Amino acid sequence: MRQPWQSSHVLLVIPIVLIVIITVVDQLVPADIHLGPLLVIAPAITVSFAGPWLTGLVGFLTVGAQAYIGWHFGVLFSRNVLVQLLALTVLSALTVIYCVMRERRMRQLAQVRMIAEAAQHVLLWPLPEQIGSMKIACLYLAAEAEAQIGGDLYAATPVDNGLRVMIGDVRGKGLSAIGEAALLIGAFREAAHHHTSLPTLAAALERSVARNLPELETEEELGERFATVMLVEISDEGHVTRILSCGHPPPLLLSPGSAVTVPVHPAPPLGVHGTAPGDYTVDVFSFQPGDTLLLYTDGVIEARDADGVFYPLTERAVQWAGASPEKLLHHIRRDLIDHVDGRLDDDAALIALCRTPDGHRPHRSHRPGTGLHVGGFGHGARSAPG
Repeated sequence: MRQPWQSSHVLLVIPIVLIVIITVVDQLVPADIHLGPLLVIAPAITVSFAGPWLTGLVGFLTVGAQAYIGWHFGVLFSRNVLVQLLALTVLSALTVIYCVMRERRMRQLAQVRMIAEAAQHVLLWPLPEQIGSMKIACLYLAAEAEAQIGGDLYAATPVDNGLRVMIGDVRGKGLSAIGEAALLIGAFREAAHHHTSLPTLAAALERSVARNLPELETEEELGERFATVMLVEISDEGHVTRILSCGHPPPLLLSPGSAVTVPVHPAPPLGVHGTAPGDYTVDVFSFQPGDTLLLYTDGVIEARDADGVFYPLTERAVQWAGASPEKLLHHIRRDLIDHVDGRLDDDAALIALCRTPDGHRPHRSHRPGTGLHVGGFGHGARSAPG
């Protein structure tokens, strides 16, 4: 809170110096040249960086300088000088009023941002840096300029002998998609502990969406709401990892110097039509110590630059394949923002998971506020449908 105050005091030197210079120069130039009206520059500059009190102070000094000029030349009570004094007084008052209105607007905006950040933490609980054998980092970029949350979602839940992760993307973007994102996250956090396989977990999410989606649909969106979801099941024992895609982009498996797209057999997105557990395919791959699994939403790979070129995630991610999850997402975020020139057209989310080397697996801890609980973990999923 100190920095803006200190910056205002430093910048305050500029209008004060201008007042002094204009006042002094006006007394040195020929009598038929009047520089007093230029004093209006001082409050006009001050309003751009200062609050009402400092702006009022500069306005008072401006009026005082104009009065001094009039007194110096013996024309203080002339009609011309009185009109100039009145004009400077009115202008200074208007700038102060503007500052008051701007400060009120800024306080309202700060409160809205605070609420948005609180909502984000409730909806997307911060993931801990490490769960079991996994180092984790996550990144969320909302398409709405002032929003902190939108239609992309992620969640991670440690369960017996492993970890389950979900990343998803509901139709639409920004604030209008928050309701469905909250529905999916809540359903996953509960269902992940009650279903022993990914197909039964996906079917439970489908039932939850089908049951609650009509309450979120508007007449214009009737039958058009759906969500893509990727479910990941990582075992602490061995290197086998299972994934199930409901219309979601496949993840990247990063090793030092290489990036491979994990092959998936996607099922329809959630909410399109009822899907039974036997309709899902679980894909299995080896997730070795030191590898990084990168999950993402289509807002990343569909981000376009000014020429309409999609963001080449695989080509860019391989450059930082050996980095930690946190540094990897830091590089991708900076590169992605540069690619789209600072403006995303859709929400984007990424999760990076790095398996620590064997023998360096810390005990799982439950940090307050993460919403992580121990539950059942089954190995009934297979690489064939169902």
